[in-house]
Amino acid sequence: MADPIDLYFWPTPNGWKVSIALEEMELPYSTHLINIGKGDQFDPEFLKISPNNRMPAIFDPDGPDRAPVSVFESGAILMYLARKTGRFYGNTERDRIAVEEWLMWQMGGVGPMAGQAHHFLKYAPYMDPPQDLPYAKDRYRTEVGRLYGVLDRRLADNEYVAGDFYSIADMSIWGWASLWEGQQQVLEDKPHFTRWLETVSARPGVQAGRALHAELRTDNRDKQSQETLFKR
Repeated sequence: MADPIDLYFWPTPNGWKVSIALEEMELPYSTHLINIGKGDQFDPEFLKISPNNRMPAIFDPDGPDRAPVSVFESGAILMYLARKTGRFYGNTERDRIAVEEWLMWQMGGVGPMAGQAHHFLKYAPYMDPPQDLPYAKDRYRTEVGRLYGVLDRRLADNEYVAGDFYSIADMSIWGWASLWEGQQQVLEDKPHFTRWLETVSARPGVQAGRALHAELRTDNRDKQSQETLFKR
């Protein structure tokens, strides 16, 4: 049996992308917790793997040409794992184009915009001093709604994001999309998005990846966490 992949992780939507992928691909892995509220992401040893001081990251002892490799950035990790296993990347070049389009859409759109929505709607009003900014709240709430509308229209004609097959693009989007309530979104006008969300949520691999150290999730509203997450 191959040596396990080292997963550097904290239970957030970005961390879930990789824990879900590892579960779906049935790859052995060992979890190393990176407590982002306490600043573990700034540890010099972790920065050797993830120079942008962000998790998730992985270290694969059985990388290309049987040599070890580390990978940071969740989208890059998903593509690496999909190539390594030959799974969840489609079967044709057209499939892969679609997967990469929607993966990049998540990386450049849904992730950053939903993250900002969470920040200004859920965290900033509780900072010291409070930062309750109506413009920022409206800006990111509206943009997330627009993006989910794009996704709903895509899913009107496709079972999954990239087509008729489940892929790393779905894995990348699901974590943020599953937190739609915290982004102050509604589902009544997004029936295809709702159907997709329920379908993906029912997958055992998604459930297992989402459950990884779920007990450690907090609202990060304490002063130490806010100083670490938002001011460093």
